[in-house]
Amino acid sequence: MKELEYQWFSPEQSSSKKPKFVLSSNYEKWSARLHIWQPPTDLYDIEEAYIVQVEIAGMREAEFAISLEHRTLLIRGVRNIPNNAKAYYQMEISSGEFLTSVELPGPVVLDQIEANYSDGFLKIILPKSKPSHVDIKNEL
Repeated sequence: MKELEYQWFSPEQSSSKKPKFVLSSNYEKWSARLHIWQPPTDLYDIEEAYIVQVEIAGMREAEFAISLEHRTLLIRGVRNIPNNAKAYYQMEISSGEFLTSVELPGPVVLDQIEANYSDGFLKIILPKSKPSHVDIKNEL
């Protein structure tokens, strides 16, 4: 079996400036970092794929980093909201660095993963891996 090469995706590396999928094992320990917030994230199943949908308005496609290690999908980025306010009376819109992780229920086909960002939603389509058939030889 071929050993996987892990790396982070940097939006600047993409000529299309669209979300790109790569494998990663170099993500930081984020659970102790209190300033990181988590956007609402859904994972659902259709017949041929798993779909991950993240509600994250105010971003550009190139501002997302998407990675996968084993069956854990990580989505991170930074949402900067211009701030001209002298004082806040109510503040509910999260900004700054975010990270969300999703544990996938099954294996996926790595080279067919797609990501699209539209109308404030990042949608990642992860085609399911089909079980491979192994023939058993009878030795007599």
